Amino acid sequence: MELHDVWFVLIAVLWTGYFFLEGFDFGVGVLTKLLARNRAEKRVLINTIGPVWDGNEVWLLTAGGATFAAFPEWYATLFSGFYLPLLVILVCLIVRGVAFEYRVKRPEERWQRNWETAIFWTSLIPAFLWGVAFGNIVHGVKIDRDLEYVGSVWDLLNPYALLGGLVTLTLFTFHGTVFTALKTVGEIRERARALALRVGLVTAVLALAFLVWTQVDSGDGKSLVALLVAVAALVVALMANQAGREGWSFALSGVTIVAAVAMLFLTLFPNVMPSTLNADWSLTVTNASSSPYTLKIMTWLAAVATPVVLLYQGWTYWVFRKRIGTQHIAEPAH
Repeated sequence: MELHDVWFVLIAVLWTGYFFLEGFDFGVGVLTKLLARNRAEKRVLINTIGPVWDGNEVWLLTAGGATFAAFPEWYATLFSGFYLPLLVILVCLIVRGVAFEYRVKRPEERWQRNWETAIFWTSLIPAFLWGVAFGNIVHGVKIDRDLEYVGSVWDLLNPYALLGGLVTLTLFTFHGTVFTALKTVGEIRERARALALRVGLVTAVLALAFLVWTQVDSGDGKSLVALLVAVAALVVALMANQAGREGWSFALSGVTIVAAVAMLFLTLFPNVMPSTLNADWSLTVTNASSSPYTLKIMTWLAAVATPVVLLYQGWTYWVFRKRIGTQHIAEPAH
């Protein structure tokens, strides 16, 4: 296997890790409107992801940096062609981080309510737009002979990509709902389990339609296996949720995300961005990659740094593994 193939796989792993981890905290952010009934319950939801949300975003920074270094042509075409939706995502992530930190800086009801509303929208919008972006990457966009995107932002809002956005939004919300059931106690836990069933059923319908469309459009035997794993994991996750096995339900919803993202990258390879104008103008792992020497240096650096990142992030989750409820929420110090 050539180094550019290795880095395609590594970037796929980074995006998979990002969607697995950031997926549930996007979902929890959406639940601040859908599940929480009062200020205390909103604080419970936010506190479940409070120690980890910023660490989860490290995976996005790493995935973006790895794409820039390993496949500069891919990065340039992607970020120039998808400039507006990616800018919206970036602004949402900035506002979301500020909202987490500033929400409790003042005691006024309006102040806290506005920041909680910001958390909801800046969780919902990126969860949707990531699906739209990856739907377009897999389905193909208008790339000319100079490897530049020549379409408009409206071309990105095609039926396949919009369906992909709905899938990521509902799947992340389901992932966040079972995470909430796993991390909380009391009434909010029971309501999270009940909501997970409803959200999960909607997710199953949308995800099946999207994955089957992907398979018919550009799939093969390997992607079919990933599709079957994703669907089976989602069904069993729903069953585990109904049985009160939140740990299994969360793990299996994560398997659903991993298998679905794996399917997208399997259908994409060896392309990194197919051209809908001419297949010969598509960006591939060969014509979009950096030099072999650059990839070699990156491989050695990744071999040293990746275990360290995994260890400290795993330690964070272990330290904050306990369940919480409204009884653990202290009165404001203001």
